[in-house]
Amino acid sequence: MGTWTGKKVAVLHGGQSSEREVSLKTGAACAEALRGRGYDVVLVDVDRDVATRLREAGAQVAFVALHGRFGEDGCIQGLLEAMAIPYTGSGVLASAVGMDKVLSKLLFKGLGLDVADYRVFPASRAGAVHGADLPFALPVVVKPSCEGSSVGVTLVKEASGLADACREAARWKGDVIVERYVKGKEVQVAVLDGQALGVIEVVPANEFYDYAAKYTAGTTQYFYPARISDGEARRLMDAAETAHRGLGCAGVTRTDFILVPDGTAFILEVNTLPGMTATSLVPKIAAGNGLDFPSLCERLLDGAALKA
Repeated sequence: MGTWTGKKVAVLHGGQSSEREVSLKTGAACAEALRGRGYDVVLVDVDRDVATRLREAGAQVAFVALHGRFGEDGCIQGLLEAMAIPYTGSGVLASAVGMDKVLSKLLFKGLGLDVADYRVFPASRAGAVHGADLPFALPVVVKPSCEGSSVGVTLVKEASGLADACREAARWKGDVIVERYVKGKEVQVAVLDGQALGVIEVVPANEFYDYAAKYTAGTTQYFYPARISDGEARRLMDAAETAHRGLGCAGVTRTDFILVPDGTAFILEVNTLPGMTATSLVPKIAAGNGLDFPSLCERLLDGAALKA
C-alpha cells in the first residue's frame, strides 16, 4: 500500500499560465493512473480560488501537475506550505530558481556545468537589441527568462530578425535572454529522487525542440537510450544529478542539454515539473527503466511532503 492510500489526493492541473493546455493533459493522465492504483483522487483546476477549492475537496495531499507560471515557479508550493498540505515535487526555492533561467544559469556556472554564452536584456529594451550588442555571432536563440515549454522562443539567423524576436520574448514573463545557438544533439535526462534514470535523444522535425514539437504527436523522433557513448551518457547523468541537487529539487526533474561533437554538454534548464503526457519524455525514460506510468505517478505521490 502507498503512503497516501485512503487519503484524499488532489491533482492540481490547468492553472493560469501559457502552458495551461499541457497541464490539463498532464493532470488528467496522472489522475487516471492514480485512480487505477486505488487512490481517492479529485481533480482541481487551479485558479485564484484554489485555496477554497482545496479546503472544500478535503485535500490531504496534493499531486502537482501544473506547468509554467504560478504552478512551476514556487507560487503554488508556497500556498500549499501555508495550508500545511504535503505536495509532490520540489519546494518553493528550487521551483522559483529553476523557473528563472537567468538565476539558474548563474547557479549552473557556479556548479561547474557548461553554459552556452548568453546576454540578458530588460524587456523594456527588447526592440532596441542589435547584433552589435552581442559578443558572439548569429545564429542565436532568443527566449523569455521565466517561461517554459519553449513559449516565446525564436531561433534567429539574420540580424534583421533579432529585434522582432526580442519583442516576442518580451511579451512573456521576465527579462529577455539572447543565447548563442549551439548545434548538437538535443538530449534530456530524467532524475528521480536524486538518481538519474537515463538519457533520451530528441530529433525534432524543425531546427530545435519548440512548443509544437513537444506537444504534437508525430513531429519528433525519440531515441532511448540516446545514440551516444556510455561515457557521454554517464557525464550527462552526473551533470543532471549535480543540477538537481544544486537547485535543491525533489521528486522528478528533467534536465535539457545540447551535446556538441567534442563531447561538451551545454545545460539549458532544469524542469522541476516536467510534462507527463503521451508525448512527454520523463515517462518514456521511466518506461525504459521498467517503471510504467502508474508506478511512476505512485512513486511521486509517495514522496509528497512539506519542504519549508
